[in-house]
Amino acid sequence: MKSAVKRKKPILAKCHRREWLDFAIAHQHWTVEDWKKVVWSDETKINRLGSDGRKWVWKKAGEGLSDRLVEGTQKFGGGSLMIWGCMMWEGPGFAVKIDGRMDGDLFVKILDDDLMASLDYYGKNAGDIIFQQDNDPKHTCKKAQEWFKNHGFTLLPWPAQSPDLNLIEHLWDDLKRRLGRYEVPPNGMIQLWEHVEKEWNVIDGQVCQNMTESMPRHIAAVLKARGGYTKY
Repeated sequence: MKSAVKRKKPILAKCHRREWLDFAIAHQHWTVEDWKKVVWSDETKINRLGSDGRKWVWKKAGEGLSDRLVEGTQKFGGGSLMIWGCMMWEGPGFAVKIDGRMDGDLFVKILDDDLMASLDYYGKNAGDIIFQQDNDPKHTCKKAQEWFKNHGFTLLPWPAQSPDLNLIEHLWDDLKRRLGRYEVPPNGMIQLWEHVEKEWNVIDGQVCQNMTESMPRHIAAVLKARGGYTKY
């Protein structure tokens, strides 16, 4: 036995496990070529003063606390921003900073501007891809559904409580690791967004391709776990 930090994952009710398993069964024969057609999307929060998670550091026996061993906190003035982004086989799409509250109207504007610009950048159109999103109300509202229908999009049916299966979650992790390498935190929200844009724009397409190639393994892991938690 050894100690381990509990990983944070959504609580899975029986209905969620059933949905996960049904999704995995429906897509168990999809190949990498099939998954190449999927455009993954989601929102994430970026903290100005580091992530919400735990950080680890090597420590010598008997070593006292020092700046190297302390993750500084700030009661006020930290701040965070929300961004929406998408990724596909060829690479990351456009990322956009969300100002204010995200609702159906703003989401449709993002689809109109940033999703369409991402597809155009890679020479794609709605008929070439399958669009993935979670079941957040702003994603499934009437305005958004009408937009997808009017623009000829095919949506990937998505099980609830399943960030494990959404490949863009791994891209967010990659982005946040890159941001965590800055020795000095951004001096404000404008500089934080500048860092996000800089690091997002240098993510290589190979990163997205490696993630896409792993998707059959994700599905196999869900099947093996009978809809339960996986290492992903």
